[in-house]
Amino acid sequence: MYRLFTHNDLDGVACGILFRLAFGEKADIRYNSVSGLNFQVEKYFERMNERMKKEDHLYITDLSVNHEITERINRFVSEGGKANLIDHHKTALHFNDYSWGYVKVEDESGTLTSAASLVYEYLKDKGKMADNGAIDEFVELVRQYDTWDWDILQNFKAKNLNDLFYMVSIEEFEERMISRLQTGDEFEFDEFEQKLLEMEEDKIERYIRRKKREIIQMEHDGLYGGVVHAESYHSELGNELGKEFPHLDYIAILNVGGRKISFRTIHDDVDVSAVAGEFGGGGHAKASGCTINGEAYKRYIDQVFPLEPIKQDAFKNTYNLKDSQKGCLYENRDRDLFFIYKDGTRHFIKQEHDKRLGPFNDSAEAVRFLKRKYGAALARDEAYIGYLESIVYNKGFLS
Repeated sequence: MYRLFTHNDLDGVACGILFRLAFGEKADIRYNSVSGLNFQVEKYFERMNERMKKEDHLYITDLSVNHEITERINRFVSEGGKANLIDHHKTALHFNDYSWGYVKVEDESGTLTSAASLVYEYLKDKGKMADNGAIDEFVELVRQYDTWDWDILQNFKAKNLNDLFYMVSIEEFEERMISRLQTGDEFEFDEFEQKLLEMEEDKIERYIRRKKREIIQMEHDGLYGGVVHAESYHSELGNELGKEFPHLDYIAILNVGGRKISFRTIHDDVDVSAVAGEFGGGGHAKASGCTINGEAYKRYIDQVFPLEPIKQDAFKNTYNLKDSQKGCLYENRDRDLFFIYKDGTRHFIKQEHDKRLGPFNDSAEAVRFLKRKYGAALARDEAYIGYLESIVYNKGFLS
């Protein structure tokens, strides 16, 4: 029997689907959360009998086990048992030190891998699967979504696949995928699924708009995070909030009911797996997670609770516009005003009481500084016009 313990997200379930296609009824598949894996594998070893020791092949994909379970697997293999751990997370690279571990973050061309893409290649190398057009595309869609390459490539089909995954049960998703992967040369959504996805897209957009008004800015050790509570659409939220608030280094999405935090970043120079690692979690450089332990609670709930949500930029302006050659006005919750203007090739910020901040290389750098240090947002046209009138009245204000 092929015993697979895999993650319960799209990438992990795709591994399960590949195992069902390869091994049929000989595949025993368990879908696990990050926190539940060690317990389930421990239970497997507890109920193992002599026949299972001889006949079973243990697989773990898209997840990592703790030190105790690692040693248990190592003993199992040294005693003649068969086991493989296949993963693509940077935080799992140490499993390559074991004969049964195979962790690969990117392929030879530099393309980021997913657990499903690694499992697919493994099964083909072992002669358990052959190339198939529909499976090829399905696995690539999963890989693109899991690594967020779909956003770079603007391949919304990959995002739609993940949306569909969360709209139906795992059992129904498996059934739908297996039936078309066995028979099709191409991977397509059926008419019913397309209708579902259209409705879901509208729902996601409304959800994200609401969460943009709830996000709170915090700072720790020089990193600025945006904290928001949300039970759904963590990947979409992380991406959209990151783009909406690029001055933030990362987004922390809290699911208090599930006792989890998801970390996301759009920045190449920020590694959120290191942030998650502070609390015993891990994952990718741009997408990681952890459970809410005592320290995580203090930082992201206790310390953040008294803070106000991020002040939103005015969005119906006609005159006070970002990157305006005439300068633009920002305002924080304390009604402090900050005027960004260009002097020669550099940008400066004029604060009240004639204090000048800068220089900055461009307006984007000045805005980033204002949002991080002062929590300022683009002011409404009325404030902008009143400010310019005060400049005219106090001639030479910017000199």
